[in-house]
Amino acid sequence: MKKFKKVLIVLAVLLLVIIFGAFLFVSGLKPDYEGQKTLPGLQSETTVFFDTYGIPHIYSDNEADAFRALGYVHAQERLWQMELLRRVAKGGLSEVFGKDLIETDKFFLSLGIDDYTTETVSKLDMDSETIMLSNAYLDGVNEFIKEGPTPIEFYLTGLEKTSFSLEDVYNAVGYMAFSFAMAHKTDPLLTNIKNQLGEDYVNDLAVDSDTSTTWIKTFKNSGLDSIDVNITASVSRALEKLPVPQFIGSNSWVLAPEKTKSGKVILANDPHIGFAQPSVWYEAHMSTPSYEKYGYHFAGVPFPVLGHDRNLAFGLTMFENDDIDFYFEETHPSDSTKYKTEEGWKAYEFVNKNIKVKDGDDIAFTYKKTRHGPVLNNIAKEIKGERPIAMSWIYTQVKNQVVDALYGIGHAENMNEFEAELPKIHAPGLNVMYGDAAGNVAWWATAKLYQMPDSLSTKFVLDGTTGEQERLGYFDFSENPSAVNPPWNYVYSANNQPDSIAGMLYPGYYLPENRAMRIVQLLDSKNDWDKESTSEMILDVTSTVNPALVTELIKLLDVTHLSEEQLVQIDALKNWNGEYTLENTNAVLYHRCEYYVLKNTFEDELGPEQFNQFLSTHLLKRHIAKGTGMSSGKWWDNVHTTDKIETRDDIVLKSFADAWQSLINDFGTDFSQWTWDRVHTLEHQHPIGSVASLRSFFNVGPYPVKGTKEVINNMAFPYDSTGFYKVNSGPSTRRIIDFSDIENSISILPTGQSGNPFSKHYKDQAELFVNGEFRKMMMNRQEIESKAESILTFSKE
Repeated sequence: MKKFKKVLIVLAVLLLVIIFGAFLFVSGLKPDYEGQKTLPGLQSETTVFFDTYGIPHIYSDNEADAFRALGYVHAQERLWQMELLRRVAKGGLSEVFGKDLIETDKFFLSLGIDDYTTETVSKLDMDSETIMLSNAYLDGVNEFIKEGPTPIEFYLTGLEKTSFSLEDVYNAVGYMAFSFAMAHKTDPLLTNIKNQLGEDYVNDLAVDSDTSTTWIKTFKNSGLDSIDVNITASVSRALEKLPVPQFIGSNSWVLAPEKTKSGKVILANDPHIGFAQPSVWYEAHMSTPSYEKYGYHFAGVPFPVLGHDRNLAFGLTMFENDDIDFYFEETHPSDSTKYKTEEGWKAYEFVNKNIKVKDGDDIAFTYKKTRHGPVLNNIAKEIKGERPIAMSWIYTQVKNQVVDALYGIGHAENMNEFEAELPKIHAPGLNVMYGDAAGNVAWWATAKLYQMPDSLSTKFVLDGTTGEQERLGYFDFSENPSAVNPPWNYVYSANNQPDSIAGMLYPGYYLPENRAMRIVQLLDSKNDWDKESTSEMILDVTSTVNPALVTELIKLLDVTHLSEEQLVQIDALKNWNGEYTLENTNAVLYHRCEYYVLKNTFEDELGPEQFNQFLSTHLLKRHIAKGTGMSSGKWWDNVHTTDKIETRDDIVLKSFADAWQSLINDFGTDFSQWTWDRVHTLEHQHPIGSVASLRSFFNVGPYPVKGTKEVINNMAFPYDSTGFYKVNSGPSTRRIIDFSDIENSISILPTGQSGNPFSKHYKDQAELFVNGEFRKMMMNRQEIESKAESILTFSKE
């Protein structure tokens, strides 16, 4: 018995030792928010005040030291995110996650971002302010890598920490430039539809923006071979496995003094990006005698992409312009190393890459390039047929000055200096939104726009052999869409079509008018906006378009086929105001019906795989309103039925019946249970959270959330057969900058400032975000010091 007690005591002691050791281990993995550290290269003491939400307020006597401190604190919160992001362009994800990411690595290697970065960095002026401050930032990142604790993800994946370089900064910007891959999802699919089904089917789609919809107003003071082209499927799979979020869309508006109660400018911005954990932006406030900025930073990039100070503020949305074109090439009949051009046969360039694979052998990967870009046939295995297809992307074909532009706009002191930096942004295409304390408001579409031959649609795969479908030249930046201090006293963007500029409409993958219409409706309705009313508007969950679609669809229902219960719900739908609150039942019935209308319209011609690809495009979003209003068209008939030709009325009636039955199957016949909160949820997913046992530790949520796709509070989701709408993208932050009270401007992050799951700031904003709440962006030093939760000081060695 005594021996048994001794064994129990020994086991208890061992358990305590293990628990204590685990506690010490976990404590050692947390970020340091207080104390004193030395930082190599520092010229003067630099102090970081962390506020209640872990936002660093960095004070230093010079910019280089401030950026060194920024690099350190950014890395201690987001090193894992930085690591993944720099690996995307280099094809390094398989080394972390194994063979499932090989296709993703091949795709991103073929984009040529990494090779383009190498060329760009080799030509940099290392003595420029941009590079000197970038290197100072990297010094801070690398000091944390050397001396700081290793994030838990590195232990779980067995990955070694390695230092960061300028190449990593430019590769991160290159991934941002790739953004949303809408051309890859759309152009090959449209080419398939034209080749397989014919021009009539294409003509019945909303390929181009409708001229009757809401466009962004500008203001200035002054014939191919039939081939199975299924790039779309490969790209979709590659992007589904991508462990970092993609840029999607965004809202922004800037109100001139004439539109505000205070007579001062207000800027609102909520960039729409894929939800993930950690979220995209790292907030930091930096102050030196020569520079101050409250900025939002992309992982591994020193200069803020969104920001403000006491003089000016800027935000962004995606322009959605078309900067990727696909070309059919023709290989020489007897020499497979050559391809056809209008000047004769040219030699393919062969690019050799090596992909490291976790728990597997390295993979040697080779692809061909033409004058247009990489040939996708060896990359996207779904491309069947012998004819090569090459991708031409503007990002890798023009001098790269994007990092210089970010430095420049962050250091601009007025509108003229700010605007002078914008031509340096050639990709991604951005709507840059601007407001300042002097009362100026402006919007510029920044991209290297180019002209194509008349009547040539870049939404289809082009002929690369004749020289007749090549770019004719670039537009000067002055011809880009823009509006500076327009007479209607505001500027806005909701990723919709901008009005004509230089006598033409620029092609793109613009989103439908839904959000734009609501923004214009609200902004036009009043001239006394303030911070509070603007914060209510940025949370708006009303669709002005969907109730109109409901009205149109209900007209087509033959009520003699409906039960009494169905008629009650139809009557409720008729009176729906388009709001997407958690308790709403009309929204659930509408989206079930809409999905089945799409499925019953398109799936018979496209097949299940291409139908699902179609659902992921902006083209589909634009088509919903157009298609609903089409009384006749090629798509309505079900090609699988031979005894009749289906009409729009037939499809709508069948779709309502399918939706009704699916809701009964899911929620029963108590219609009060068909509420939006049961189907519309948000979970912020960490790459390692895909492991079931680790999900609750790494992921944040799920939460039922208000809003839906294409309302101002754009909580977007993909349609699929489940009928449950898992939100995958939305506001990556909500910011409201009020120049009448700049030190009390407000914002919020979707989860928290930290990417370290052991930090208390890992998810301390998540419920605030879901509930539509905000927090201050402090800029007053006295207030910052008095309310600081902790202080971290960096000193010279």
